[in-house]
Amino acid sequence: MLLHDRSTTAGSVSGVIAIIFLVGQQLAIFFGLLNYMSILVDYSGADIWIVTKKTNNINSAGTLPVRYIDRIIGLEGIEWAEPIIISAGLLKRPNGNYQPVQIAGIKRPRMAGGPWHFYQGSLASLLDAQGISLDLLDFSALGDPKIGDVFEINEQKVRLNVTTLNMRGFGGIIVFTNIDKARDISKFQPDRCSSILVKVTDPKNIDKMKTQLKQILPNLEVIRSNKLSRLTRLYYIQNTGIGGSFGFTTIIGALVGVVIIALTMYTNVLNKQKDYAVLRALGARKKDVLVIVIYQSIFIALIGIVVGFSLLALFVLFTKDSNLPSYMPLWVPPVHAFFTLLLCMFGSLLAMQRAIKIEPASAFR
Repeated sequence: MLLHDRSTTAGSVSGVIAIIFLVGQQLAIFFGLLNYMSILVDYSGADIWIVTKKTNNINSAGTLPVRYIDRIIGLEGIEWAEPIIISAGLLKRPNGNYQPVQIAGIKRPRMAGGPWHFYQGSLASLLDAQGISLDLLDFSALGDPKIGDVFEINEQKVRLNVTTLNMRGFGGIIVFTNIDKARDISKFQPDRCSSILVKVTDPKNIDKMKTQLKQILPNLEVIRSNKLSRLTRLYYIQNTGIGGSFGFTTIIGALVGVVIIALTMYTNVLNKQKDYAVLRALGARKKDVLVIVIYQSIFIALIGIVVGFSLLALFVLFTKDSNLPSYMPLWVPPVHAFFTLLLCMFGSLLAMQRAIKIEPASAFR
């Protein structure tokens, strides 16, 4: 039946492809934006962040004394503890305009919390007193600078020493530099920082160490990196409307696919009423007819899933390291495919109801 009425089958397959691709590309962009929101936390290399009280995202942390590091660095189970400064600034472009940037100041020589995906240069290049990093994806907005070019951030002279690749923040351009230069740019006091990064020697003892640090520093928040990442993402989702926007678009994509599947499957049954009637006249039961329709839905779903995910894979591949954020966690495709299969079955309900109501006598009319 599927091969005989190819146009109707193609319509149903198109509905499945619409669900897979439209919903999938929205999810890929959504997860890409989520990575941007918490990129400084996720790739910091730290297990624990020590921040000020009531910090609900990495960019809203206050300031705390650097001397607190002396209280915790000697504890058994601590591999290292380093300060970091996260602040905002204005970078003066060659044409005289200003570009908002997010500054991340990291301490020499370890440079914990620094860049990790390099296009030109390395961490050692940020040891220079005025050295900064810029991301290759932001070069067009900055006049296509070159290594060694000089800029001003908050009226402080800086030099481009490092080019990173696909390391962008949700708020825009991330500039890494050493913590001393970050203090000058951000007007931080010499003895203060935004947060303290802590690396634990044994990952199994993170919770135990977190409790111990909380006892030593009761006036601060001691948060696991993965929790701070979730808090940061949740903050932006709730306060920017991005969750509602992508959620609405995803639902619309799913509905479009379901409507296409429902209409084409229903049309398929209408066009083959006599075929189903002949089956009934030959002794097929209603549940036999129902099984035929269900099998058709499954075959259509599988074909659409294969084609849809192939197109989605190409989308993710070609948008990698581009200005369009896209990322697909490994657990998303199986879940997406499962729910798509359920939607296909749901879209076929109308056709199923029509098919089992066909009477055998209609074959002789």
